[in-house]
Amino acid sequence: LGAIGSGGLSVIHVVDVLALIVPSNCFPNQYTEEEARKLGVVGWVKNTSQGTVTGQVQGPEDKVNAMKSWLSKVGSPSSRIDRTNFSNEKEISKLDFSGFSTRY
Repeated sequence: LGAIGSGGLSVIHVVDVLALIVPSNCFPNQYTEEEARKLGVVGWVKNTSQGTVTGQVQGPEDKVNAMKSWLSKVGSPSSRIDRTNFSNEKEISKLDFSGFSTRY
């Protein structure tokens, strides 16, 4: 695929499902937000009632891939990553978010 527009930003949209076992006193999304901001990606993250974390990550492909790697291999302290599933990956022409946040 070629560049989007002249000088446009090529971005990837990722919906991920991250299975975690998290102690009740741990706030995993705080660490996810910090890592996303550090890497320069935007989107959101949310805990589900099934004990998983779901969300969307958008940004330049290399930064999205770095975030996917962090979500798969590092994650937040005191959490165990059982598996990660990344789906709905596609190239988009503009970002849908201006920052990274936790949804409730």
